[in-house]
Amino acid sequence: MHADTDRPTLLLVHGAWHGAWCWDSVRAELDAAGCRSRTVDLPSAGPATAERSRPVGMLDDAEAVRDALRRVDGPVVVVAHSYGGVPVTQAVADAANVVGAVYVAAFQLDAGESMVTFLGTPVPDDGSGHAPPYEDARRILFGDVPRADAERAVARLRPQSVRSFTEPVTTAGWRTVPSAYVVCEQDRALEPSRQHALAVRAGTVHRLPSGHSPFLSMPRRLAALLAGIAGSALPARRN
Repeated sequence: MHADTDRPTLLLVHGAWHGAWCWDSVRAELDAAGCRSRTVDLPSAGPATAERSRPVGMLDDAEAVRDALRRVDGPVVVVAHSYGGVPVTQAVADAANVVGAVYVAAFQLDAGESMVTFLGTPVPDDGSGHAPPYEDARRILFGDVPRADAERAVARLRPQSVRSFTEPVTTAGWRTVPSAYVVCEQDRALEPSRQHALAVRAGTVHRLPSGHSPFLSMPRRLAALLAGIAGSALPARRN
């Protein structure tokens, strides 16, 4: 199906330990529905490299999101999953072509907050400045995902820069960009109660009966929801 050029492009931003690959099934569904989509690989997800003079952090991820936005012609709705909500919040504040942000079980933080300060929990460090994926990632991240798909996803997880979890947001884009929140009601990684606390910052709240990774457990339903949000005018943020 040809993409509907009247709709905004969806820029899909993954969470910690993942990569752009996690959106493949959702992108296929969006394409079938005539919705254009793009993805971005966040530099904080992956092992350290020789060319990096310092640990990569949230601000580097935000710049990667901004760079992806500059490559899109026309309006964009940015979709963030989990940790991806942090750099998205930072990046969309000054992006002229962003008409909305959607947080899927994501950290819709305010200025001065980091993921660590919001959660109030320590970050595991493998000694290299990176946090390894959950030991029980199959259950925590992909508990409602078909087993074969979940095992493939676990195999593709990468270490995550600790700095990305500790670097605070300096500007909250959702205060000026209309936003929506998607609560994943069976989430074992970011408890629904915490999601509800974050969702009060969004203009509208939607719910999915999914675990933490609806892009793998229910890609068609998530794609339909995202297409519907992108196809309508997002309301202004809540005061």
